[in-house]
Amino acid sequence: MSKGIRRSKHYQIYVIAERCKECGFCIEFCPQHVLCKSTETNSKGYHIVCMDNSNKCSGCNICSMICPDFAISVVSIEEEVEKEAEVVRVK
Repeated sequence: MSKGIRRSKHYQIYVIAERCKECGFCIEFCPQHVLCKSTETNSKGYHIVCMDNSNKCSGCNICSMICPDFAISVVSIEEEVEKEAEVVRVK
């Protein structure tokens, strides 16, 4: 059996906690509904945005474009998966 390598893309959202002011625009306009308010708060008392389900994120960057305080960035994480051994290597 030959080994086949398949590339898979996932996305991670990073939030600069001190910039987030809990406006909710990113949560409201996310087409995949992967964002939610966390229980964690920043020094100003605002609830920070977090990812609810990272597997559903399409990487569209709408959250980062709509954030009035530039608190969100979306990063692509590419993985290589070997089908035979089922080993995942993260680059």
